[in-house]
Amino acid sequence: MSVSTFYLRGVCTMARKITVSVDHDVCVGNAMCVTIATKAFELNDDRQAAPANPDGDTEELVLEAAENCPVAAITVTDGDTGEQLFP
Repeated sequence: MSVSTFYLRGVCTMARKITVSVDHDVCVGNAMCVTIATKAFELNDDRQAAPANPDGDTEELVLEAAENCPVAAITVTDGDTGEQLFP
């Protein structure tokens, strides 16, 4: 499982710290996340998604990428509160 903490810029002036993880036991390498959040995700050597650039994309794009994962391999949580934002 890959885990990364992102400080993402959104509409508000303060960035929310989120943590993104990808379950490699579930990921099938569909690459929807990489297509939607082009800077926040990348494919590893096994062609599975992995968190990439922490400042790459907005929180909205990261959540959209997670929501479009066909096997729900991406988990997004609030880094400060631990609240699970997706799924």
